Amino acid sequence: MIPPHVMDAALSLPEAPAYLYDLPGLEAHVAAVRKALPGVELYYAVKANPDAELLRVLAGHVDGFEVSSAGEHAHVTGLFPGVPVALGGPGKTDAELRLPHHRIHVESPNELRRLLATGLEADVLLRVNPDLPVEGAALTMSGPFGMDEADVAECLPLFGDRVRLRGVHTHLASGLDAPQLLELAGTLLDNRYEEVNLGGGMAVSYAAPGDRFDWVAYGAGLAGLGRGRRLRIEPGRALTAYCGHYVTRVVDVKRVRGEAYAILLGGTHHLRTPVTKGHDQPFTVLTTGTGPGVEEEPVTFVGQLCTPKDVFARKIMTSVRVGDTVVFEMAGAYAWNISHHDFLMHPKPAFHYLRS
Repeated sequence: MIPPHVMDAALSLPEAPAYLYDLPGLEAHVAAVRKALPGVELYYAVKANPDAELLRVLAGHVDGFEVSSAGEHAHVTGLFPGVPVALGGPGKTDAELRLPHHRIHVESPNELRRLLATGLEADVLLRVNPDLPVEGAALTMSGPFGMDEADVAECLPLFGDRVRLRGVHTHLASGLDAPQLLELAGTLLDNRYEEVNLGGGMAVSYAAPGDRFDWVAYGAGLAGLGRGRRLRIEPGRALTAYCGHYVTRVVDVKRVRGEAYAILLGGTHHLRTPVTKGHDQPFTVLTTGTGPGVEEEPVTFVGQLCTPKDVFARKIMTSVRVGDTVVFEMAGAYAWNISHHDFLMHPKPAFHYLRS
């Protein structure tokens, strides 16, 4: 459900398409997450959305930021000098291995040897890729991510006073609910390491936006599992998805072989999320238009791109007219920043921020 103050702001926007970020909504959400996690370090995975205004809100509640490139590192440390940064990601360059960090997540024995060759000090978490079943995940992070048991064993003798082993990092899957993540955490915490980063992967439902991850249950479960250990998590999508809205307008309504289509300004070159995840992006139609349209029938909502993949939502029962405003919710993570912005060279969206 899109909050009324966001609806009002969407109707007053001078241009479309535009991103509309609800900063008070983000503040309230991340504060509640922080409260639910006593004794657990909370980092934000910048890859989900690096927008500077969102990061400024998050910075007041998180313990640090997880970055996965030199670009993200420069962006975050430029905004918040001295903030704790965890440096992750596969395929780090020599230059990235030299970046200052609070923790670095090492992905392979070769990467560790290259880190040692820099001659710099480093505090390392080995990214592990255990052979564990992950049922019901939206995305599994297997294959090239992290190390198996043999690679971990190869790394252990290489540590010393300069490059120090602090513990392990793992992010096995995305789209899991609290009981599933706690079950995985129980398995991963059954080891000798006293510092464990459990990654993110908290479920975000685009089909049922009102269904939220149970942070209270997750925090309580981690409190029971993590005694005597330093625990860290690094969610991304689950922190910022709900604060973002993509606002656009209907430029045409048409039928093709009996099926109704609403063509919108913009497209998935602005909001790639529904194509990437293969879902219908939740939305609300605000009846501001006076042009031709359809009444209460299945409508597919598409953008302006010359590709049949430029689809926001398929065969949704609704009414829509030319000139209507359409507000897509849950556009605060893996949306603008993962989209192919320059395809067809349409104008970029505007960005607006609700501050009170």
